[in-house]
Amino acid sequence: MLEEIKNQARQAVEELLEIAKLKPQEILVVGCSSSEIGGHKIGSDSSVELAKAVFEGIYPVLQVHGVYLAAQCCEHLNRCIILEQAAAEKYGYEPVNVVPQPKAGGSFATTAYQNFQNPVAVETIKAHGGMDIGDTLIGMHLKQVAVPVRLSLSSIGEAHLVCARTRPKFIGGERAHYDTAKI
Repeated sequence: MLEEIKNQARQAVEELLEIAKLKPQEILVVGCSSSEIGGHKIGSDSSVELAKAVFEGIYPVLQVHGVYLAAQCCEHLNRCIILEQAAAEKYGYEPVNVVPQPKAGGSFATTAYQNFQNPVAVETIKAHGGMDIGDTLIGMHLKQVAVPVRLSLSSIGEAHLVCARTRPKFIGGERAHYDTAKI
């Protein structure tokens, strides 16, 4: 089962990167309920093993593409974000002092914190794309305007999967012309 979860996570992030066209040093926020992946109510059965399988599916793919991973913590840490210090510095995000734990931050954020080179926690970000595994509500951490991305997968394990990319706002009304490469 863990290998299947890892493969589903890898497939999902590969498809998302292809569709969303994230560039090196852009940020992908991932919210992940290991409870939901295992078929339980969110926040009720945190699993480090399931979170690790998802992380091992996603993180190497993002590293190859040079995209930063932002791991969203659970509601007990106000959905703060764990990311590499280099990403926080690049985007001007001020670190806060917290170390996620499986039942206070979530297993996925804990796994990210343990595996990043220089992890930091920040309160909020504006990511370029997102992956929500288990209805963890990542929208607060996406840039405007979020656009749904449909993948060939609709779940990872038992958890509902929703993905998004972002695009610049359209302005100017009916006479305006838009750069279709940015849509």
